[in-house]
Amino acid sequence: MTALSRWVTPHYALAVASFSLGAFHLLIVSGVLSMSTLPMRITHLMLALSLLFALKPVTQKRSGTRLNLVLSGLLIAAMLVASGYLLTRWKAIAFSGGMTNTTDFYAGIVLVALVFEAARRGVGLILAGITLVFFLYPFISPWLPGVLEGRGASLERIVLVLTTDTSGIYGIPIGVAATYIIVFTIFGALLSNLGAGDFFFELSSRCTRGMRAASAKSAVLFSTLIGMVSGSAAGNVAVTGTVTIPMMKREGYAPHQAAAIEAVASTGGQIMPPVMGAAAFIMAEIVGVPYTTIMTTALLPALLFFASAFVVVHLRATKSGLVPVRTELKNMRPLRQVLMSGLPYIATFATLIALMLMNYSPFMASMWAMVVLIVLVAVARRQLDLDFLKTLASSVAEGARGAVPLSAACAAAGIIAGILGVTGLGSKIAMLIDLASGGSLLLALVFTMIASIVLGMGLPTTAAYLILATVVAPALVRLDVPVLTAHFFVFYYGCISTITPPVALAAYVAGGIAEADVNKVGWTAALYAATSFVLPFAFVYGPGLLMQGSLIDNSMAIITSVIGIIAIAAAIIGCLGNDLTPLHRALAGSAGLCLLFQGWISAAIGLLVFLWLLLNDRRQSLLHSTTS
Repeated sequence: MTALSRWVTPHYALAVASFSLGAFHLLIVSGVLSMSTLPMRITHLMLALSLLFALKPVTQKRSGTRLNLVLSGLLIAAMLVASGYLLTRWKAIAFSGGMTNTTDFYAGIVLVALVFEAARRGVGLILAGITLVFFLYPFISPWLPGVLEGRGASLERIVLVLTTDTSGIYGIPIGVAATYIIVFTIFGALLSNLGAGDFFFELSSRCTRGMRAASAKSAVLFSTLIGMVSGSAAGNVAVTGTVTIPMMKREGYAPHQAAAIEAVASTGGQIMPPVMGAAAFIMAEIVGVPYTTIMTTALLPALLFFASAFVVVHLRATKSGLVPVRTELKNMRPLRQVLMSGLPYIATFATLIALMLMNYSPFMASMWAMVVLIVLVAVARRQLDLDFLKTLASSVAEGARGAVPLSAACAAAGIIAGILGVTGLGSKIAMLIDLASGGSLLLALVFTMIASIVLGMGLPTTAAYLILATVVAPALVRLDVPVLTAHFFVFYYGCISTITPPVALAAYVAGGIAEADVNKVGWTAALYAATSFVLPFAFVYGPGLLMQGSLIDNSMAIITSVIGIIAIAAAIIGCLGNDLTPLHRALAGSAGLCLLFQGWISAAIGLLVFLWLLLNDRRQSLLHSTTS
């Protein structure tokens, strides 16, 4: 009994439960297990939320107390009973054309309450509050003014719609969580635990060695590479910031600048193919296009985001007078050796991309990529012992735990989507934006941008996009914006809401690591990422930026947008080779906007203005060298 008690601990039990959740979905995705859509989603939510209640305390103050243990135990029991009941009833409800009974209603209302609590514990009060506002709408709509007025609906009807079919809690978002998201969080955990992070850091450091602002450029590259795997801006900052922020501070960056650079770079990782954040998989499912289309569409904007951050840190270093640091070069391996040591990770990503281009589903492509990763790492390390197997098992458990809060967010988003569908509120919100803009696309885009940033504040990107996709994106579609473009528009603002004050999660995490004023970090990060606030507008007016135009349009977009982000970065920092006057900064910003917004005339004007600025800057440099 004593030996058994050493193993049967709460920590061990949670590890086993996490591994079981991950293994269950890997078996389903690989085809070893077969389940229908609705029971698979019910089972996923039952296991995920039960695990969440076990992992997350009622409140931080109550963590570890007997009260927390009792309450969490009751919630887990309620989740198992209510979900278990629906597993016995789903087939009868489906085959009867939706006939339900009183017990179905009671089980449903328990599930709705549990989803609210899971959203509060797993994501935060903001998501729970937004979901509650939408949930209450059918009951208060008869008394609302104007276009928001509605006929209302009974509690029983709302609850049954949300819990007995795939138009509510068990809709598309939770379906994506149960297939794409959990598999890719496991994939990310495997990459991290098998050494991909170390490889990415060494590669980024080696590629930027000897450059001006080498530490900041390394941070941008490293955070972007890791961000592809993590898909969470705040989580990415927490992982990479502990390494990159002290490096930047040592090189001469002020704490708030170092933190802002890290926050911006980590945010960009969510939009970098091939493994974008979880929201990208949800977008593919909602829009109804292959994930490879999402990757292709996102590639140029992601590269522009990355290039903008790179240029900003370079010009910031130039303005601050930072010089290249060469003292660490002797400790670095040659690039060829770095690449050779990283072959397992390079081959893993190559496998992932190749299979998706061959029309494999993203989760099947990731499954085979994981197999390639495990085999190649085992061969490279010449080990397949118990420790290696423990690493694999802990990676599956870690990945499953990472998907748990996202599953709670997806379930909450299912409530919002269900309410929008039952009440027609979605079309009313779209009508409001249409009416407020007076039919002007530019005004509609501005209102949508504001709504996207406000709704996204304080939320992880996945939760933010789920709300924006159901509430705001239809307004743009109503104004004849292509569906994919409309979703990318709100997706980008959902991403950069993590660095937009007053609630900027990624900036707050970075500020804590850098020991800097978090508000100052937030505003600095928003300034450094200013190009990203403009890019979504350029998507709409210039389809070449999303690779959706003709060959000439796409080629022009690549050339003009690269020059445009350099011009905007110069305007942000106030420097090219030399400091810019306020007038020259304004000209640089205007030139950048002309180049980003596709059009031959605007591009020609922007190019001429920027070339004049470059020549003027060069002339100043020659004058300074002559006088000195």
